[in-house]
Amino acid sequence: MKKNIAAAIEEEIQTETFQVPAFGYELIREVLLNDILGKDSNKILYWAGKQLARKFPLNGDQEVMEFFQSAGWGDLEILKYTKNEMELSLTGEIISRRLDLHPDCHFQLEAGFLAEQFTLQKKFLSESTEEVKRRAKKVTFTIQWDPRDPI
Repeated sequence: MKKNIAAAIEEEIQTETFQVPAFGYELIREVLLNDILGKDSNKILYWAGKQLARKFPLNGDQEVMEFFQSAGWGDLEILKYTKNEMELSLTGEIISRRLDLHPDCHFQLEAGFLAEQFTLQKKFLSESTEEVKRRAKKVTFTIQWDPRDPI
């Protein structure tokens, strides 16, 4: 990731001794945003994730995984990589907690972010879907792109 606003924010966070409690994050993410956005929260957060990706363009899979860590979104891991599709797993303490405490939680912000990152990186229109696996305490994202649909 080049030295930009994301790097500056990360550097500032690393020099601070304070951390945002999970409860504070959940209040905003699971309660406030859903109340404000209402029934369209899934669609709006997918779009917001795409907007974030445009503001924080990353170079390669490793930077995407590092971004997820830095943002506190969880641990992202590549499960499968084919010519037109990629499958990733999102796990971690924050994911387990969200799944346990918020039965209707979704990960559309992350899905939109991934879709746009891979659109920017591959230069093909990309879409991402999420599959919440509550028992396994993880979320699986499938990103697909079509080489016949360049941007």
